[in-house]
Amino acid sequence: GTSWGTPVTRCCLFPTGLVGACAVSVLCSLLKVYLYMQCLNSPKRQAEKEAIQAQRWVLEPLHVVVLTGVLALVGSRVAALVVLEFSLRAVSTVLSLGKGAHSSQLYLLCQYSLGCGVSCSLSFLLEGAPHGTCNLVLAAGLAGLLATYARRLAHHVCTLYELHSRARYCGVCILLLAAGHGIPRLLRNALAVTFAVADLAAVALINQDFLSTAEAVRFWMPLTICYTLLVIYMQEELRHSTGGWPVYQIVLVRMGGLFILLLTVGRWTDVLHVLVSLLGELWCLLRTGVMLEACRQQ
Repeated sequence: GTSWGTPVTRCCLFPTGLVGACAVSVLCSLLKVYLYMQCLNSPKRQAEKEAIQAQRWVLEPLHVVVLTGVLALVGSRVAALVVLEFSLRAVSTVLSLGKGAHSSQLYLLCQYSLGCGVSCSLSFLLEGAPHGTCNLVLAAGLAGLLATYARRLAHHVCTLYELHSRARYCGVCILLLAAGHGIPRLLRNALAVTFAVADLAAVALINQDFLSTAEAVRFWMPLTICYTLLVIYMQEELRHSTGGWPVYQIVLVRMGGLFILLLTVGRWTDVLHVLVSLLGELWCLLRTGVMLEACRQQ
């Protein structure tokens, strides 16, 4: 299996966690831009627009730092399981709801899974690669730069877009005025590619721990049953819910199911990593509570 206890690997956990956290930051910034523009165009949603504007921008770097620490602490196996569970749930949700339904809310619900997916993909793709640590540091630097520019774009839109879109003298705002409606499609395509790679990496990382086919079957069989039951339960909750998705309830059920599964077939470190993942999920959702409410109203 992969040796996650070596000093070199421990040093590599921070850059992979940082790249994952920056990916989540970019996702949230672009969604904030899109939701703000949607609220601005609807007179009935001015309260939501003001709530998005009122979010404290100085807390954005703190969110990235905390999420980086969480993703660095979570082991590869639990991160891989989180990615696979979300991918299965996302496919089931999209197929059951139809095209476009609740899409913005689904983007917000994938935040922590996206961070785990990016971390898993980097760990798998760079494993054994020459100059792997240098590549990770470079990836972290580029991700940080991209997240910074996305955060500045969101701040610019929330403070000046209303004025600039009327005056038509800001190139960025004019571009968003013409093509801003395509942000969900851009995110959908980017997330589809990201999770496709992350799913392959997740399966490969999990299978590295097994010495025989029988051992792999003993792990994958209860995992498949557990995930199938979780998806069925969450689809039923969605079908009977009238006030939007019971977001926090679903998170608790997901992590509770994973906790019980790993108590049976995992290691004690996996169980601890599930608890860390629960904190990561709740941290992401608490931070984007305003945008989740805007998605429900949408």
